[in-house]
Amino acid sequence: MEFQEPVLLIGIGGAGAKLATRASSLTGADCVIISHDSNDLNSENDIKIHTESYVNPSSYLIRAQAQKAMDKIRGKIFDYSSVIIFANLAGKAGCAISPLVASAAKEEGKKVLSFAIMPFGFEKERVFLSGVSLKRLRASCDSTVVIDNDALLESNPDLTMSKCYEITHHAVMYVTTSLQKSSISNELNILSTSKDVSDVEVSLRDSIKMLYEDAPPASVRKTMLYVFGSDNVSVGKINAIAKTVSGIFNENNTSVSLATTQGNKAQVVMITSVEGLGKFESYDPLGIIPQENTLDWDTPESSIKTGIELYQLE
Repeated sequence: MEFQEPVLLIGIGGAGAKLATRASSLTGADCVIISHDSNDLNSENDIKIHTESYVNPSSYLIRAQAQKAMDKIRGKIFDYSSVIIFANLAGKAGCAISPLVASAAKEEGKKVLSFAIMPFGFEKERVFLSGVSLKRLRASCDSTVVIDNDALLESNPDLTMSKCYEITHHAVMYVTTSLQKSSISNELNILSTSKDVSDVEVSLRDSIKMLYEDAPPASVRKTMLYVFGSDNVSVGKINAIAKTVSGIFNENNTSVSLATTQGNKAQVVMITSVEGLGKFESYDPLGIIPQENTLDWDTPESSIKTGIELYQLE
């Protein structure tokens, strides 16, 4: 997809707020935070989703309350040509609000890119909702980049959760700051990377291993390879890893974007366009039903007050 300026960065929930704020400081783009938690908000320009007296609101309740703020959200989007959404679909706010924001931006005729963070596999209670939200988010975005913490943990079982977050958040920043120099496919894209290592070839191997946790090789359509590392990474090594990726995924489907940063470590970040949802199809057991055969697709699931004294299952 091609971006048109001006660009608005929207961070949803805690993780989304951190990513959007960091991206704003690096790119200079405007930023808005949307959350039901006041601790996530940075300024008066941000939008608080009021969940009334509920101490621990469900995603469905947060979504219902967010629907009341849609006019305000549309007002924030109005003056921009492109919108980039950062959301953690493992979190309540990201899962609940991101599909609404993407849908509003699409209806306003904006170019929409989303970065969606998926839950760890052991977070069983979050897997289903994240799968449904991803499907809805994808439907309203020109392009979606999925960051699967579970895949990183599977390929690096020695990592702590905080280290997983640190690695994937840095990778998202690498890609965000490179958007003006490279393009992302108008498809579902998988972000894969590795922990900091001293050899870019090792980093590439780990990145491919992470990718294969989410999507089979046959589903790969295009790969963008970002190479980050110290200024003295040899051209020969960069050429070698480019040939390796081309040999695996088909030379016509592979391109390389070079970026150098100071330091002793090297890191590869891959953005791979894939066909289908791959691993994430199993997150929503009802996802196999075609959209045209789904009666309630246009209205996201939410908890609403009906005035009838009936117990609502959250």
